[in-house]
Formats: sequence, structure tokens, C-alpha cells
Amino acid sequence: MKGPIRGQWLYLYLMMDVWSRKIMGWRIEYSETSKQAAALMAQICTTERIDSTGIILHSDNGSPMKGKLMREMLEDLGVTASFSRPYVKNDNAYSESLFRTVKGRPTYPARFKSIEKTNRDTHFLNLNS
Repeated sequence: MKGPIRGQWLYLYLMMDVWSRKIMGWRIEYSETSKQAAALMAQICTTERIDSTGIILHSDNGSPMKGKLMREMLEDLGVTASFSRPYVKNDNAYSESLFRTVKGRPTYPARFKSIEKTNRDTHFLNLNS
């Protein structure tokens, strides 16, 4: 997402249940790291009271999802990692579809002011409904 100044980006981490399409958790950060992805997964398991044994986390081949901290977190939680094929444009169809829908909404801003404001005003993402 376009950040507060030109050339700065904000990154949306989002995890969705494929069967129910429920957004299990999300966060917005200034960078894309394995540590932040792992923290979101741990937070979701705690807040949703998920028994993570037997869960499969499907993601793209991005470095945050394949990084050491994320792999270790998934192993500790008993979550199986599944990855899309490399270099596939629509590598995670459910997430890509959701992002396209969100970006097409009239309330989606051309540029985001800050993480704090974006986290407060999530109506444009429709994540709190």
C-alpha cells in the first residue's frame, strides 16, 4: 500500500481461513519480515484459541513466509507450511481476490497517511465488519 511519502510502502499482513473466508488476523507494518509474519501467526493462534496441530498455512514464496523465524514458529506451533509455485502471478487466489476487491472500493485511499491512522480507520479495508 502506498505510504505517507512517495517511495514509502506499508505492508498488510493478512491471514484468512480458506474454507470460511474469515479473516483470522491482520496487521500493517512499515517493512516485510519473517519476524512480523511469525508474530501475527502466534497472535492468531492465541486470540482465536486455535489448536494449531494439523493446520496448513498456504502462502506465496515471499521471504517473510519462508524466513527462518517464520519456519521455526510454524514448527513450534505444529503448523504445516504450504507454498505456491514460484513466479506465479496469482499465487494465492483467495488473498489476491480480496486485495483486488478492497483496492477497487471508492473509500480506498490513493495514499495512506500512517500506520497508526490506517489501523484506526480500517473501514476502507472492510476488515471490521
